[in-house]
Amino acid sequence: MSNANEFPLQVKNIDVHYGDLKALFDVSIDIPKGGIVSIIGPNGAGKSTLMNTICGLNKPTKGEIVLNDKRIDGLQPNKIVRLGVSMAPEGSRVFQNMSVLENLLMGAYKHEARKKKDELLEKNFEFFPVLKEKANQLATFLSGGQRQMLAIARALMADPDIILCDEISLGIAPIIVKDIYQKIKEVNQAGITFLIVEQDVKRSLKHASYSYVLVKGRIVMNGISSELDEEEVKKAYFGVKYATPEPC
Repeated sequence: MSNANEFPLQVKNIDVHYGDLKALFDVSIDIPKGGIVSIIGPNGAGKSTLMNTICGLNKPTKGEIVLNDKRIDGLQPNKIVRLGVSMAPEGSRVFQNMSVLENLLMGAYKHEARKKKDELLEKNFEFFPVLKEKANQLATFLSGGQRQMLAIARALMADPDIILCDEISLGIAPIIVKDIYQKIKEVNQAGITFLIVEQDVKRSLKHASYSYVLVKGRIVMNGISSELDEEEVKKAYFGVKYATPEPC
């Protein structure tokens, strides 16, 4: 029986290698429609590798990734975007020598999004009024939090069903991170599903509906965020209960 309606995006038992180095070990996650799912883990856990594999930058050496009953693990990134998955990359990366408006328009490069770019722009300006105020300003002059909002808004310009957000709080002041999560909540309530990479355990459990803990390339804990014990998650995060080195 298909799970596409309940879980439009599924990662099934994937391994990922960089040459002889194995980065992900038998990783499986389900992303429910309309949910906010978090991947929690320390530096080097494989979180960005997982995100890059979903969006087609890496190829799994085992397992499969399924979007709406269609395998996407062999597809190029631009084709995955056309199928409804876009990404706000780690480090609030934007085109710094382009204006805010030009950055946003770069997100609407697929044909279907270009046809409705004015509608998508207006929607983004409703979610992120500061971007409307600074539409003609070069992105290099934005604050870190504003660049992160721009990265999310640019991903929205692709008119996606699912947005992947990699390390959205990296290098950003906590009070600004709170605002960014509020914006994500508003976008999510408008029907967009989110998969978010986060290092902060407390913040992740607070804002996500479901969470996975990734340590040394393995999922070591998962569950409904509100039902996970924060201290147990921290123990898993720091590898207190799970020391599982394994040869490739």
